[in-house]
Amino acid sequence: MNEARPALAHKQILLLMGGLMTGMLLAALDQTIVGTALPTIVGDLGGLDHYSWVVTAYLLASTASTPLYGKISDLYGRRPVLLFAIATFLAGSLLAGLSQNMPELIATRALQGIGAGGLMTLAFTIVSDVVAPRERARYQGLFGAVFGISSVAGPLVGGYFAETDWRWIFYINVPLAIFALFVCARVLRLVPHTRRDHKVDYLGAAFMVAGSSALLLALSLGGTDGYAWDSVTILGLFAAFAVLAAAFIVVESRAQEPILPLRLFKRATFSLSNAATFILGFAMFGSIIYVPLYLQIVKGATPTRSGLLMLPMMAGVIVTSIVSGRIISKVGRYKWFPVAGTVIMGSGLLLFTTLQVNTPLWQAFIYMTVIGVGLGMAMQPLILAVQNSLELRDMGAGTSAATFFRSLGGSVGVAALGAVMNSKLSSGSGGVSINAPAQVRALPAAQLEMVERLFVNALHPVFLSAAVVALVGTLITLALPNKSLQGSTPVETTTGEDAAAEMEAKAAAF
Repeated sequence: MNEARPALAHKQILLLMGGLMTGMLLAALDQTIVGTALPTIVGDLGGLDHYSWVVTAYLLASTASTPLYGKISDLYGRRPVLLFAIATFLAGSLLAGLSQNMPELIATRALQGIGAGGLMTLAFTIVSDVVAPRERARYQGLFGAVFGISSVAGPLVGGYFAETDWRWIFYINVPLAIFALFVCARVLRLVPHTRRDHKVDYLGAAFMVAGSSALLLALSLGGTDGYAWDSVTILGLFAAFAVLAAAFIVVESRAQEPILPLRLFKRATFSLSNAATFILGFAMFGSIIYVPLYLQIVKGATPTRSGLLMLPMMAGVIVTSIVSGRIISKVGRYKWFPVAGTVIMGSGLLLFTTLQVNTPLWQAFIYMTVIGVGLGMAMQPLILAVQNSLELRDMGAGTSAATFFRSLGGSVGVAALGAVMNSKLSSGSGGVSINAPAQVRALPAAQLEMVERLFVNALHPVFLSAAVVALVGTLITLALPNKSLQGSTPVETTTGEDAAAEMEAKAAAF
């Protein structure tokens, strides 16, 4: 069944993009903005034992909630679901800024995460609602630029407010969220939604949230103090995930309106693109977190300055996301961009295996740029490939699946490559933690030199492993069907004078 897209004017699409990009910026920014300021926050609120949960609560809530937003928006429409996500994020931000202790901050960060899960996936979904596939690439390329900007801006803004008033890390979200709320509420009135009979898959939703939460908790806690990988707690969480995942598959195969329709995985493009997205998240998040650590431990950069020194990588992401999006719109095909992107990214990761203590910064900048170029070429086209394999009725569920698998890949990558790093650092570090760069830099010169060499040598297998994973991603993207994107104009309008008159009336009212 061919479903029609609403006819929005170019000005309205740009205004909508402004609201969606603001929402996505908020969600992406809050993944990185808190890390720089955490020592200051803990010093003010206390609760050192709960230190990591400020970040973990946000990532857990945002990742676990992502698949739910897609399906619910398919059933009830994008507008109310997106407005709920923005309002939830806004409330979480305001309450986080008002927190008086660590438990309050952790709870409100989780509330932020629940809202953020919708901001990310619904941005891609709504663009697919109003823009035809061939033109969609140039708009979605801008989302890649938002990720690049947030990766640099997060540590910088977090560092600045850590030195002034850390509560503004959360308060700054409020005016931006209000702007996104106003713009999206206004423009999305022009996007109609046809309600269809359905029965909400509450059981499937419960199994998905519980199962993904168990897995993410195991990956987040495993290998940390008190939670060895072979501990009863971690093994129990993995076992719970396995049981809940099996139950989820059984429930989804029988549900009338499944949260994640299993029939979508019968489509080669959908399955391969999501597999490649998982691999990309694994290699990207799992390895890139060590670049700022290298800059802080070996080069002596402050957390804020290390964020600024990541600019070459983010510039590569921003430029190639936008440029590749425009080229894809012109040529009407996407396959070779993720193929080339994973190759280039893997090459950049291999270059990082040559890092030494005395490697000049300009050389590291070149390596960063190579990785950024690869990421920019691969990230958005894979989302586009997923969407190109879907009908409009499944667009929310399918798009949220892609976002979910990328986040899940990142969590698995952080855990797996972290284990590789820890295995190399377990002996000879003298009990010094690389997670406290300022303490490392305060060591006596001889001990500092030893730790620097040990850390750099431990980095090599981490980046080598990530490069091998990226190569697997190349093989997967090579198997993608080389399908063309349909639609030569930004909208697929309905036919008939009544439909045209209705859209003109809505546009005039707007």
